[in-house]
Amino acid sequence: MSCPPRRTILKAGIGLGILGLAGRGETQETPATMRPKEGDLLVKVDDQKAVPLTPDDIPMAADQTMAWAMDPVTKTIRSGERLNRILLVRFSPVQLSAETRVRAAEGVVAYTAICTHAGCEVTDWIVDKQFLFCPCHDSTFDPKDNGKVVDGPAPRMLPALPLKIIDKKLVVAGPFTARIYFEKD
Repeated sequence: MSCPPRRTILKAGIGLGILGLAGRGETQETPATMRPKEGDLLVKVDDQKAVPLTPDDIPMAADQTMAWAMDPVTKTIRSGERLNRILLVRFSPVQLSAETRVRAAEGVVAYTAICTHAGCEVTDWIVDKQFLFCPCHDSTFDPKDNGKVVDGPAPRMLPALPLKIIDKKLVVAGPFTARIYFEKD
């Protein structure tokens, strides 16, 4: 019985290794893990009935509201990936910078809820300054001015999600303004 030539074994090993690397890290994208899409409605994170949000559902400069995008046809809530979590805050439109105002819907602005520093959730609200705050490493963001970093180690502003109003409901008007990722300390 003869052994296969060494070159054949090496080629097969390299081919299998490449196939193994190509498959590593791939995840099956599902409707629930897809990023918010234009036309998606927004629903509160803990709303079991998934009632689409309106601007009036978002308190005026009082606190942020956590939301998910929902496909309006299939009613699939895009909650299968934590990077899809959205935070909503409402202001008087005159309080918003010109660039922020363009993406807002009746004063409601939307940003990723994922901090650009270490990937923690931006869960807190600084009432007197009307800033968003990430309690993990004290990054502070200004939602009235493009989600810019005003303090802390976050290296970039929060990616924004453009909104519009259709039938009195908050609707996604386009993709996030930047890829959602964070530094890996």
